[in-house]
Amino acid sequence: MVASDVRNGMTIEYEGKVYEILEFMHVKPGKGAAFVRIKMKDVINGGVTENSYNPTTKFEKALIEKKTYQYLYKDDFYNFMDQETYDQLAIAVDEIEDSMKFVKENEEVMLKSYKGKVFSVEPPIEVTLLITACEPGVKGNTTTNATKPATLETGATVKVPLFVNEGEYIKIDTRTGEYKSRA
Repeated sequence: MVASDVRNGMTIEYEGKVYEILEFMHVKPGKGAAFVRIKMKDVINGGVTENSYNPTTKFEKALIEKKTYQYLYKDDFYNFMDQETYDQLAIAVDEIEDSMKFVKENEEVMLKSYKGKVFSVEPPIEVTLLITACEPGVKGNTTTNATKPATLETGATVKVPLFVNEGEYIKIDTRTGEYKSRA
């Protein structure tokens, strides 16, 4: 595949790294040769780069495998089970810890891997979690959109409105980490 064939959302391998195409633009200046400007994200470490390429620059298409697993438990590793084969998979805590802050046991997640190496965990877009610790809201302490920190059953901390209390279930958007509503 050449640079002029790339599209948003594609995954490519270039210079030994795997990238997801975020934006691309074919540029034909008044003078000089045409080029392709590509903004891409390294899927392994998350870095974003933007470069210009000759339209004939070659890229290898990278095949990213996506599969649904059930999150079982955490010990020294995060442990998952394949829903179809019942095989278990253990992933080191430090590799995916940020992705797991809103995932509780027995929840289904999407694991993304490249050549058998898992690099990303996608939790459901919306999850319902229990607030385990939260300061009570003070009456009269209500300015516009006043919030307070709340600790969830997974250990994550989010900002919630003053009327939400400890022991309640709330819905969280896992993409932004923001409170959506009471459950």
